[in-house]
Amino acid sequence: MSIKINHLTHVYNPGTAFEKVALDDVTLEIQKGEFIGLIGHTGSGKSTLIQHLNGIISPTSGEILLDGENIHKDKTKLKEVRRRIGLAFQYPEYQLFEMTVYKDVAFGPTNLKLTEEEIHKNVVSALETVGISEEIYEKSPFELSGGQKRRVAIAGVLAMNPEVLILDEPTAGLDPRGRDEILQAIKDLHDKRGITVILVSHSMEDVAKLVDRIIVMHRGKAAMQGTPKEIFTHVEELEQMGLAAPQVSYVFAELKKRGYDVPTDVYTVKEAKEVLLKLVKQVKS
Repeated sequence: MSIKINHLTHVYNPGTAFEKVALDDVTLEIQKGEFIGLIGHTGSGKSTLIQHLNGIISPTSGEILLDGENIHKDKTKLKEVRRRIGLAFQYPEYQLFEMTVYKDVAFGPTNLKLTEEEIHKNVVSALETVGISEEIYEKSPFELSGGQKRRVAIAGVLAMNPEVLILDEPTAGLDPRGRDEILQAIKDLHDKRGITVILVSHSMEDVAKLVDRIIVMHRGKAAMQGTPKEIFTHVEELEQMGLAAPQVSYVFAELKKRGYDVPTDVYTVKEAKEVLLKLVKQVKS
């Protein structure tokens, strides 16, 4: 499934003193199976963009095509669009409300009028995907840790069998263990299901580690696109937009300044570890 965004513009409160252009002539394409990182300073248009993708907001002008069809052409089909493009808002655990974990995740599939067998299959598959074990199914979601609640909330979206999963700051407010759990669940989801993932994040480290392609939003426009290595070489431009490269890249830039023979395009801890181990061996020899 492909998503094409053509000349998308959105203006809040048009014609008033509070008029604000949130998206300004944005044109993008997202292919099936991609892992996209969507980054940008607060107010850059990220949240407005993702809310357009599954039809929560209608554009002021422009269009969003899902497999070549304008999602707003027939408003009666928006329910199906929202099933195909799942959106987990920031702090999705605040939307948990059922008595048990199982019932909460089953809420969406139940509303789709699926059979009991289909509902059970979807719920179990979704919970297994995010690493929630069977002994937790009958617990209240409010007894769980922050990371577990977040994973259950994401499972609620997955149980609808979306073809695209949009995650808005999925690690926000979590402790290090909770962050690691969520990031691993997202990686497994993409690797095992081949689902298209759009990750909105302020963490350049998370983005560098996980995604195939980055879209940088700035003042309502898609300012830059490319692989993590392509984007994070433009440190000055990112800093002018209120962003930064991953912290590890600054460490390697400093090592280079001090005369060490190290690459400057290192953006993940894994890469850094490999390079530093080689450097240590060279120094010892």
